[in-house]
Amino acid sequence: MAAFYPQFAESWRRLLASIGGRRVAVIGHARPDGDCIGAQVGLAHMLRGLGHEAVCVNGDPVPRRLQFLTGGEAFIRPGDLPETAKEWAAIFVDCADHARAGDRLKAYFSAPIGNVDHHLSNQGYAEHNLVDATSAATCEILAGVALDEGIDLNAIAAQALYTGILTDTGQFRFAATSQRCFILAGELVARGAEPAVAGYELYERESRGKLQLLQHFLGSLRLECGGRVCLGTLSAGIFEQTGTTAEDTEGLVDYARSIAGVDIGGLIEQRPDGGVKASLRAKEAAYRVDLVAAEFGGGGHACAAGLNVKTPASDFIGKLLASLARRLAAVDAERRQ
Repeated sequence: MAAFYPQFAESWRRLLASIGGRRVAVIGHARPDGDCIGAQVGLAHMLRGLGHEAVCVNGDPVPRRLQFLTGGEAFIRPGDLPETAKEWAAIFVDCADHARAGDRLKAYFSAPIGNVDHHLSNQGYAEHNLVDATSAATCEILAGVALDEGIDLNAIAAQALYTGILTDTGQFRFAATSQRCFILAGELVARGAEPAVAGYELYERESRGKLQLLQHFLGSLRLECGGRVCLGTLSAGIFEQTGTTAEDTEGLVDYARSIAGVDIGGLIEQRPDGGVKASLRAKEAAYRVDLVAAEFGGGGHACAAGLNVKTPASDFIGKLLASLARRLAAVDAERRQ
C-alpha cells in the first residue's frame, strides 16, 4: 500500500526525536468538536504506544456526546496544570493557530514542538508542523501517519480517529471527503473502531433542550443576498432558557446551509457580554468563508469557518452581510470569465 502522507515522514520522526524523555501535553482547541477530541485521544495513545508519557489538555471540558471517545482518558484543564508542566513538550492538534487553544494555554505552552492540523489558515506556529489543508480532518492525518509508520493502534485510538474523520466529513458527505478518508476509515474499523457506536453516541442521544434550541434557531432563519445567504440567531440567554450549553450548537448551522438555493449558511450566537460568535458554512469551497472570517479576526476552512467579535449583533450582522455579498460577487465574476 502506498504511503498516505509521505511528506510527513521526516517531520514526524523529527517531532518524536524532539520529545526526548519529556511528558507530552496533547492540546486541543476551545469548545472542542469530534475531530479535536478524537485527535487528542488518538495521538495520546499513539505516543504511549511508542513509549512516551502523554496527557490530554483542553481549556474546555469534553462535550457530553463525545465522552464515549475518551476511554477513561483524564483531560487536564488549565487550572489543574502543575508548575512543572511548563517543561512538558506541547503538541497542538486541530488548532488553526496558537491562540485557538485559548489564551491561558497559549501562554503556558508558548513554544509548542508540534502542530498537527488541516485548517487552510494554519501558517505553522510550532517547531514541527504537520499541516495539510487537503485533508478533511486532523484525525485523517494522524490515522495516515500511524499507518505509514507502522504504529499499532488500539481500539480506543481507532475509535477516536474514526469519529474525528466521521464528524469533520459530515458523515462522509462534505466536499473534502476523499477516497483516502474511506480507506483510512476502513483500516480503523479493522483495528476496532465501531461505526454503529459512533453513530448512536453522536446522532441518537440528543437532549430535549437541544431540540428546543434547534426550534429557536430554525425560527430565526432569514434569507439575505437574494436568497443565497441564510442566517440564524441564538439570542443571549437561550442556553439558560432551554437548559443547554454552547456545545449543543454543534450542527445547527448546517440547517441554514441545507436550504435549496442557499450558498452560505451562518449561525450568529449572541454572547452575554454583548459580543458575537459566528459560524459560517458554504456549499462550495469557491466561496472561501475562511476569508470572510479572517476579516473579523477568525479563520478556518474554505467551506467552514468561525469568528468571535466584541461588536453587538445589531452592528455586526450588517458588516458580515456586506462581506458575504462581496464574496458572492467575486465568485460570480470569476465564473463569468
